[in-house]
Amino acid sequence: MSARSQGIACLVFVSALLLSMGAAATAQAPSKKVIVLGFDGMDYGLTQQLLEEGRLPNFARLAETGGFTPLGTSIPPQSPVAWSNFITGTDSGGHGIFDFIHRDPDTMFPYLSTTRTEGSSKTIGLGKWQIPISGGTVELLRRGEPFWAVLERRDVETTIIRMPANFPPSMTATREISGMGTPDILGTYGTFSFFTTDPTPYGDNVSGGHVYRANLQEGVFEGTLYGPDNPFLVEPTKVESEFTVFIDPVEEAVKLVVGDQERVIAKGEWSDWLPLEFPLVVTQKLHGMARFYLKGVRPDFELYVSPVNIDPLHPAMPISTPDSYAAELAKATGLYYTQGMPEDTKALTEGIFDRDEFLAQARIAGHEFAEQYEYVLDRFESGLLFYYFGNVDQISHMMWRTMDPDHPAYDAAKDAPYADVIPKLYEEMDAITGHTLDHMDENTTLIVMSDHGFTSWRRSFNLNSWLRDNGYLALKNPNLQKDPGFFRNVNWPRTKAYGLGLNGLYLNMRGRERQGSVSPNERETLIEEIAEKLLQVIDPATGQPAITKVYRCDKVYDDLGQLAIGPDIQVGYAKGTRGSNQSSLGELAPEIFSDNMDEWSGDHCMDHEAVPGILLTSRPLQKRAADLKHLAASILAEFEASGETARR
Repeated sequence: MSARSQGIACLVFVSALLLSMGAAATAQAPSKKVIVLGFDGMDYGLTQQLLEEGRLPNFARLAETGGFTPLGTSIPPQSPVAWSNFITGTDSGGHGIFDFIHRDPDTMFPYLSTTRTEGSSKTIGLGKWQIPISGGTVELLRRGEPFWAVLERRDVETTIIRMPANFPPSMTATREISGMGTPDILGTYGTFSFFTTDPTPYGDNVSGGHVYRANLQEGVFEGTLYGPDNPFLVEPTKVESEFTVFIDPVEEAVKLVVGDQERVIAKGEWSDWLPLEFPLVVTQKLHGMARFYLKGVRPDFELYVSPVNIDPLHPAMPISTPDSYAAELAKATGLYYTQGMPEDTKALTEGIFDRDEFLAQARIAGHEFAEQYEYVLDRFESGLLFYYFGNVDQISHMMWRTMDPDHPAYDAAKDAPYADVIPKLYEEMDAITGHTLDHMDENTTLIVMSDHGFTSWRRSFNLNSWLRDNGYLALKNPNLQKDPGFFRNVNWPRTKAYGLGLNGLYLNMRGRERQGSVSPNERETLIEEIAEKLLQVIDPATGQPAITKVYRCDKVYDDLGQLAIGPDIQVGYAKGTRGSNQSSLGELAPEIFSDNMDEWSGDHCMDHEAVPGILLTSRPLQKRAADLKHLAASILAEFEASGETARR
């Protein structure tokens, strides 16, 4: 059966299931309960290895009673795509998420694929001030109905905690907190601030944050944190929140004053969450919160401040259903990261954190969510509970090479001491699973799953450089020493194809792209030609193919109205090879191939068959799920008490 036929069959099944559930619904809610633990990035191969070594006893309990299998991921295996497959029971052709980023074909400028935020479109001007007379909007760009909405229509309660690609919340669950895709107060995926008396080592262009010079006056530092532009001012002006640091003259410690809050933190210590206020006008203020980390006092003062998170007690954007649920969790378990991907990988890649500091920060986020899970689980009485953990994915990105002596950046002295970090993290997820097993009743089915696997990222492939060298992408100035990125040196009228995102390849289509050069009659031949050549590319460093699959989007995706948003081809890189960061944003490197020497050493954005996720269940599911797209239907089938699902 073709991928499209499988997708259509899945949709037919879900539709039939919905009808049968509606017919079978009664005033009495079913006693059946399902708990789904989503461990982002948990790899099937490593899980199997640790099971064989006896390090995952609770996973072993599940494997014995229900089963342990690989779970097929999405094309491409990127988290927002994969989780959207799971949420909707469709693929990118139905939910419209093809990558972390998409592009506007008119401007050729990239944008985040899952969410669009717009300010007020109508204002009244009063000198330097403007009064918004309509509210701004935050729109979820993922299309398709979440599978839990089917349960809600049957009066089955659903609790959906930190589901990725679900910001703003779907508003279809009984309770939900948004996850991956939830921004910080600036609207970014996370922008930290770093204050130091010597910013020289960090350079002028730090990705993922800002480095500020700290001028001390008699042992006192007056600092400023910046928020978004003030919507009440005509001239774009960042809102500000001030804090003060008093440096101890003897000890390696400081007193931190933020508003009416005071904290004493020593070198190497973190503060708790401190509330921040950003004045807008006399009567209004924007609320946020941040954690402070004292990296150093002498000889250089160094203070890291986390991205300013949305305060769940005073959310500036919608992050929960109902609106009060975010505050309920904060009051019960303490303030917590609301930012969708809280582990600050950029602080590590940019040298602000060392590995130990990164792991400490990542563990803070992980422990917050683990403690909150206990609260949620204790109050789970009926229906569906989904709870997401992202620690495995983000730490694996940064620490995978510690398990791979063949990685080009591997340094035994530096990496070997951290070789057990990821396996120990798997053990922590196993312990969470054990806690769940010990606190659920016989009417509950437990499902442990991941959206994709993981592997070492050793080699980078610059797709746009390959297109350039093979005559498909033309440059305005071929002799330019440093490519400016964002396609600014591309000669569009002479360009036939370009790459954007980590796996996407687009044809420069006439009538679609603003300066399209490829006619509809040329499309078929050009796609086949490029696909054939890509499959013949050999990495000179390994002697092996760099690309093992080339997926035509019009062949592998369901045609449910969203194909026009995405690329024409998804490139399935060979295991160990990934599209380069530069190429993903339209920058052309001189060379096509390069060793990956970054701290970000593990990945999964390759041929999806090489990086399957995991599926563990406490009992055999009534309907088997081979991949993410069909897992939603399997969960719905668990609630079909009369057995129609299994027969179907």
